[in-house]
Amino acid sequence: MDGEILSVDSMQVYQGMDIGTAKPSVATRARLRHHLIDLVPPEVEFTVADFQRHGRAVLADLERRAVTAVIAGGSGLHHRALVDPLTFGPTDAALRTELEAAALEDLVTELLGSDPDAGAHVDLANPRRVVRAVEILRLSGETPSVRASRPEMEALRDYRPVVPHRSVGVDPGDDLHERVTRRFTSMLQRGLLDEVARLAPRLGRTARQAVGYKELLPVVAGEASLEQGTANAIRATTALAKRQRTFFRRDPRIHWIPWDDDPVVRWDRVRSVLEEDPAWSS
Repeated sequence: MDGEILSVDSMQVYQGMDIGTAKPSVATRARLRHHLIDLVPPEVEFTVADFQRHGRAVLADLERRAVTAVIAGGSGLHHRALVDPLTFGPTDAALRTELEAAALEDLVTELLGSDPDAGAHVDLANPRRVVRAVEILRLSGETPSVRASRPEMEALRDYRPVVPHRSVGVDPGDDLHERVTRRFTSMLQRGLLDEVARLAPRLGRTARQAVGYKELLPVVAGEASLEQGTANAIRATTALAKRQRTFFRRDPRIHWIPWDDDPVVRWDRVRSVLEEDPAWSS
């Protein structure tokens, strides 16, 4: 395709987190240019808004150079931030810390006091989403209902992109847990535990939540056995993969193809989907 790859993996942006995020090898990256990898140290809080700003700049550069952008990766939110009219409210680290320490019931009461219909737009049982909604409310005065009524939010709900693209998803198949187990075992064999130990003092709040790292940090600290950490990581990775699949399955623009162990077969299936698209074939 003579293109360049944009990674939309939310954790590959962090330098040093190589094995656990399954970054492409140095040799692969030397042969084929990749973007949005190794952007910041693991201490940095790199938000989705930061990712969107960097990613849109890369897309503009590729368009200027007439190079095909191949967007690949696992984070549905980061993918949509790149191609869809996703906008982000203001944020403040000190306020966020204050809200995270508050009782969920109090935050829900505050939110509903300003916006009785907030529950139609925010999962009031999800502490992270409630904290974010209250943070935006306090900083901007905008309620969830007001934000949801914006034209760009309607476009977002209708999956109308700001970056025209064609999407193909590879269904993971039925042996997901077994493949996750093999993959994580391979990561351990290649030194993942040493990588986590080396990075542990440097991991910021976001980076330390990365699946695999989060479960091995107690092992490094001597608070859990490697067997326990491995089991927890495999379970968390499998659950994440299932959530990702559910997220992407909602997107009506994605053409799904079945899994095959042979990458050539997978590419042939992808190519057949793309060739059926008049815009692509032209």
